[in-house]
Amino acid sequence: MNTPDLSGLPVTEKLRIVTQLWNDIASSPDAITVPPEVICEASRRSAELDADPSLAIDDDELWRRVDG
Repeated sequence: MNTPDLSGLPVTEKLRIVTQLWNDIASSPDAITVPPEVICEASRRSAELDADPSLAIDDDELWRRVDG
């Protein structure tokens, strides 16, 4: 499947495909390799939050930002 072909699909179909892919990846016995730079960034963000817990947001704020 060509990714430009996906742009014309309705959102519901895109979500169905994403869900199928996610489930396939989750059930795969293959290990997922996390790139070192992603681990480094996660560690940096964790340390930043440990140093200043006021940076955290609650669930309501998270969803407000997600929903726009």
